[in-house]
Amino acid sequence: MNAAREFSCSWSAEVLKSPPLIAPARQFTYPRQISGEEDALARGALQLLVHPANHGTFLATCALGFTNPAMPTGVFACPNPHEMCAVAGGYAYVIDTSHPEHCTHIALKPVVEIRTMVPQGLLLFIGFHSIVAWNRDGLAWESARLSWEGVQITSIDGNTLHGAGWNMVTDRDVPFSLDLLTGRHQGGAFTPPQEKKS
Repeated sequence: MNAAREFSCSWSAEVLKSPPLIAPARQFTYPRQISGEEDALARGALQLLVHPANHGTFLATCALGFTNPAMPTGVFACPNPHEMCAVAGGYAYVIDTSHPEHCTHIALKPVVEIRTMVPQGLLLFIGFHSIVAWNRDGLAWESARLSWEGVQITSIDGNTLHGAGWNMVTDRDVPFSLDLLTGRHQGGAFTPPQEKKS
């Protein structure tokens, strides 16, 4: 990825192929124990050795959402330089590297694509039905449902994102445009019903 299109960050991270021989004192596992995710780690995990600029190194163990290799896995810079986004098999975790006990598990399950939008100060998480945007202060917006199954991003023009969502009734992709500053959209497979004229 072109560095000019990335956010600056105050940390670095190493993706580990196996647990470190000498583990750091600080270790964090994501997600925390929550209902429905008791067996998350059994699917496997992305392990990261994270080096914050002004704090001690820690080991982050991020449970895989799905074992399907088509689901994204990787590490991304966030609009907030102290935050790191770790994506493991379609599960996205935004971790405060200054305080790693603070982690937000992005609600989309799975996240199928991540887009860095530096001009707007957003990290976009694209799911099968909707899009979530993250900014310096946290959750910026979550779009309404755009598709029955599958969201395609076709282009970005300034602050407008263009894409298409699949309509199950017509079995066709329906184009939509979305305002990156507000998350509001026009078009798509889930347009509000028109009011009947009296």
